[in-house]
Amino acid sequence: MQLLTIRAAGFTATVDACARDGGQVWFLSLLGNQQSVRALWARLVKGEPTSAKTSSAAARHAGSLLRRGAAQRRLPSDAASHGQLVPELAAYGCARRDFLLFARSEDEAPPLHYRFLNRRLDLPLHPSRAAWLWERGLNEGQVEALESAGVHAYRCRPDPSALQEDISEAVRRRALASLWTMRYTGLPI
Repeated sequence: MQLLTIRAAGFTATVDACARDGGQVWFLSLLGNQQSVRALWARLVKGEPTSAKTSSAAARHAGSLLRRGAAQRRLPSDAASHGQLVPELAAYGCARRDFLLFARSEDEAPPLHYRFLNRRLDLPLHPSRAAWLWERGLNEGQVEALESAGVHAYRCRPDPSALQEDISEAVRRRALASLWTMRYTGLPI
């Protein structure tokens, strides 16, 4: 991954992870000295524009962040600080149906997607179906990969009625065993 540097009002920090969709920045993780991270963090939360550039590319507009949840902490070194701007949609406990996933690897995304779906929908979902639910979400356009660096990021907009129909159809075609069948016949889950 090429290092990305973010600048605003004379302050600079390194971006170790980010996710965006067009001009909308959904996640940003900043590393730098405490004063720079705090100053950039405050400007981004206010929605002020910033510029970002890689070591090989010209400066480009990074987009503005809307007011979101944010966290900042000092790193073990007194000279370094870490700030993250994360939307509420990425919180597991968020009450909204749509959500954002930030996974460290592509393999981590399906089980994480299942957890978020199971929390938000009133449907009988089983963890053994995580891969099926993930593939279905991608195929139906309900899971959309975001442009990202340092993290795998996805915007998820589940449709409960379509999902219920697809689960019923998959059980009818025997592509998925029903939960009743698994529970009472001892079939592997």
